Amino acid sequence: MNKNSLVWGSTMLLGFMMLLSACGGNQQKSGDGESTGGETVTITHTLGTVEVVKNPQRVVVLDFSALENLDYLGIKPVAVPKTSMPTHLHKYKDDASIVDVGSVVEVNLEKINEARPDLIIMGNRLADFYDQLVAIAPVMYPTVVDAGDFMNAFEKNLDDLALLFDKQAEAEKAKADIRSKVEEVKKRTATSDEKALILLHNRGRFSAYGSGSRFGIVHDVLGVKEAAVGLDRHRHGNPVSSEFIQKTNPDIIFIVDRSRVVDNEITNKEEIENNLIKQTNASKNGKIYYLNPEMWYLAGGGITSVSVMIDEVAQAF
Repeated sequence: MNKNSLVWGSTMLLGFMMLLSACGGNQQKSGDGESTGGETVTITHTLGTVEVVKNPQRVVVLDFSALENLDYLGIKPVAVPKTSMPTHLHKYKDDASIVDVGSVVEVNLEKINEARPDLIIMGNRLADFYDQLVAIAPVMYPTVVDAGDFMNAFEKNLDDLALLFDKQAEAEKAKADIRSKVEEVKKRTATSDEKALILLHNRGRFSAYGSGSRFGIVHDVLGVKEAAVGLDRHRHGNPVSSEFIQKTNPDIIFIVDRSRVVDNEITNKEEIENNLIKQTNASKNGKIYYLNPEMWYLAGGGITSVSVMIDEVAQAF
């Protein structure tokens, strides 16, 4: 074979390879390594934009609120973090066909990769893992529902999943139900002058939360008046003493016991409700409420937890 024939053959082969590449350039790899050429959805989130083929088959979910939403929409994941999983989601923990990839604060990247995901849905506790997760599969980063715009963030996260899985009707019903519950509670809080303080308890210490915080649904959405106005919005709250609580003198105290879900400790009400806290109006009037920490601390932004959170605040009015 002469030199001109070799050059012509190489040119044809290169052209053929470029044609194949162009034909497959807009396709997404599925979990089994095969390409899927279906319709795609573009999702914009806090850390960027992701394009995902509609109805992905192999979804890894690394956030309990997102798992609540997928559960409501009837979507089963292939992998979840099973450590400290809330009780209401234990069917996923007990399902041996679903891979355990660690916890919502530290995941096993190797196991996630082995799950061959078409999509990874992460949570804000894993923001430092974002670049590593993107290297495995397309990543959705749900909007954090504690930035002072609770309901819009909650609804956007549900809408994104509904669009991706063609479940818009189910999502609209869920949003309507939540909105209805919110309006009912707001009718009660609007006629009350009682002021509330939200406390996170952890190993004998307290942090206070107010409007715009991770527990801001109490004030920003449900209209409960604040006992301590102007608290910092830091995710870890404002460290406060029992003296601060006693001086603030809230009419209602809502307590989220972190120790119960993180350290598996039994809530010790005698330790929490010390002599200073007993001097508050909340204690004198029997208005100290222990909120479900699995809903408020471990999840707190999905359809199930938000519904329970609204009900728990309503009990005070």
